[in-house]
Amino acid sequence: MSATAVIHDLDTNPKPLRAAVDVAVMAVCGCGFAAMLLGFTMLLLTNNHPGGRDFVSYWTAGHQIVHHANPYDSAAVLNAERSVGFPANSQALIMRNAPWALALVMPLGALGLETGALCWSALLAACMALSVFLVWRLLGRPKDKLHLLGYMFGPALICVLCGQTAVLALLGLTLFLTLHRAHPFQAGAALWLCALKPHLFLPFGIALLLWIFFSRSYRILAGFAATMLATSLLATWIDPVVWTQYLQMMRTAGIEGEFIPCLSVALRFAIHPQAMWLEYLPAVAACTWAVHYFWNRRHRWNWVEHSATLMVVSITLAPYAWIMDEALLIPAVMFGIYQAKSRAQLELFALGSAIMEFAMTFSVGAHSPFYLWTAPFWLAWYAYVTHEANSEKLSYATA
Repeated sequence: MSATAVIHDLDTNPKPLRAAVDVAVMAVCGCGFAAMLLGFTMLLLTNNHPGGRDFVSYWTAGHQIVHHANPYDSAAVLNAERSVGFPANSQALIMRNAPWALALVMPLGALGLETGALCWSALLAACMALSVFLVWRLLGRPKDKLHLLGYMFGPALICVLCGQTAVLALLGLTLFLTLHRAHPFQAGAALWLCALKPHLFLPFGIALLLWIFFSRSYRILAGFAATMLATSLLATWIDPVVWTQYLQMMRTAGIEGEFIPCLSVALRFAIHPQAMWLEYLPAVAACTWAVHYFWNRRHRWNWVEHSATLMVVSITLAPYAWIMDEALLIPAVMFGIYQAKSRAQLELFALGSAIMEFAMTFSVGAHSPFYLWTAPFWLAWYAYVTHEANSEKLSYATA
């Protein structure tokens, strides 16, 4: 029996099998979410070992830059990190964001480690919550409670717990979707947050540029350019050689030997680990597809709907992406949730999210090949749900 047939049977069969599956899925999802919620609560209440989380790289960069020191100097960064409890046998955890991102971490240079970690965690949690709320508004403020599933999306919760910046880029994306019609300059400025992780937006960015020129929405481009220029000049004013330091760090960081569990990196490791260009082949294919995707829909382009498809492809075929970066899929998965036509489709989403939460809770490291399934899973789930919804609409229209 096919997977589709099984889902249809479970959804239409009110007998004990349906009830048993419901209870089992709810139990797994509830436990997974509870574990992540407990971890986050403990993080806020106790600020447990902030020197051992990814946050320490941003805190160290903030302290380096406000003291006019090199924020990308591995030796100086390592000494600072070990002084606040970073594991002695670990390599330096350097902030790899480009210098324009230093404007974001400069305030951390005025804070102690624990205070900074608390503020940073609260900021990330607020960004995630605001993003879910904004997407809910964009979807028409549905009266049901399905949008609450966005708050339990595993990658976003993991991102907040790890202190990573993907939820900041998520906020930039949702602000753009919210503001692009009425406030184009501000929408462009919000895209600066997406530039914290530009490699995750390649097909999205191609479609955005085509749309800007096709619709003559140049104020969006102006807002983005102005914000990028201002933050880049700020970093350069504080450290005139910061761009040279950044490029030197990227050349010597040994990134080519680091396994990141995503399709593009797995492709490179499988074929030729030293050939970095292999990582970009899937992204090139995705960008080519994005041109075709936009052009066929240019006269009826809707950013709320079409950005969802662009982002699931962008994340799945990015040159590299961590599981935390999948937080950027919140608009897509929420759009999919409201397209879902069965409980089984919603349970499948919740189950995938819970498995990720359990894996991270029980210390399956972020470098583990275990996570290779996650981005393709969200892509397949989104494609399945939207295909079923579109098929139902077509059947209704032709009836």
